[in-house]
Amino acid sequence: MPEYAEIDFAGGHRALFVLHDCFKGMDKLEDESVDVIVTSPPYNIGVAYNSYDDSVPREEYLHWIGEWCEKARRVLKETGSIFFNFGGKPSDPWIPFEVSFEFRKTGYHLQNTIHWIKAITIDKASAGRNHKLFKDLSVGHYKPINSDRFINDTHEYIFHFTKTGEVKLDRLALGVPYQDQTNIKRWANGKGGIRCRGNSWFVPYSTIKFRDRDRPHPASFPPQLPEMCVRLHGRERTELVLDPFMGLGSTALACIDLGIDFIGFEIDESYFKTAVESARDRINLFSIRAQ
Repeated sequence: MPEYAEIDFAGGHRALFVLHDCFKGMDKLEDESVDVIVTSPPYNIGVAYNSYDDSVPREEYLHWIGEWCEKARRVLKETGSIFFNFGGKPSDPWIPFEVSFEFRKTGYHLQNTIHWIKAITIDKASAGRNHKLFKDLSVGHYKPINSDRFINDTHEYIFHFTKTGEVKLDRLALGVPYQDQTNIKRWANGKGGIRCRGNSWFVPYSTIKFRDRDRPHPASFPPQLPEMCVRLHGRERTELVLDPFMGLGSTALACIDLGIDFIGFEIDESYFKTAVESARDRINLFSIRAQ
C-alpha cells in the first residue's frame, strides 16, 4: 500500500503527498479533476537519483513519456495547463524536443515555450544609460562545463501544454514595469504601467544545504518557478495542482504560499519525507508570522 501524508493549511486547503508511482496514482484521480500540472520528470540524461535509473534506452523512455501524456490528459481539465520543465545537456540537445513531440502525438497543443534562465550576464554597455549599471552584472548559478566543444548551459525549458491551445492566461500576474514609459500611452494593454513579462524567466536556484545535507535531490527546481506557472495560468481559477514527479516538494510549497490544494506523487522515500518536512516547516513558519 502507498504511504500518504495529508497536511491541512490556511483557508481549509490541503496538501496530499503520496509515496507511489505516479502512473498508478493518477489512475485513481477523477477525469478532468486537475486545473494545473507543474512538474519536472527525470530527463533520461544519466542524473544520479536515489531510486530511479535515468539512463534507459531512448525509445523506451519516449514511450514512457507518451504513456504519461495519456494519463495526464485524462485528469487535466479542458481549460487546464501543463507546465512541463525539461532540460537536456550540451552533448544531448535533442531530448527536450523529442519529449515535446510525444505530447504533440498525444494531441496536446504547445501553447507557450518558456525559458527558465538560471544565470545571466548583462553587459554595462548593452544595458544602456537609463539602467545605471556601474559594471557588468552576472547573477545566478549554473553547472560549469569542462569542454572545448560546448558552452555552459544556463537555461532549461518550461513547455506549456494545453488540450486546445486556447486557454486564456493571466498575463499581467507576472507583469513587469515598462522601461520606456511612453509605451503606457501607446499600447492599449499598457494600463497600470506594467507589461507581460514574456517567455524568459530569470529564476536562480538555491545552493544552500537542506537540514545539513548537500543537494538532497540532484535536479530540483525552486518554489518560485511553479508559483509563477500557477499565477500565469490564473490563481483565481486554480483549485487543484498536481505534481506527478514531486521530488522535494517545490510545487507543494508554491501551493501552500498561494493557498491552493495540492497533490503530489513520488517514488523515492527519502525525497518524499523531505517534501513532507518542507511543507510542515512552511506552514509552521506562516503560523508563527500570523501570531
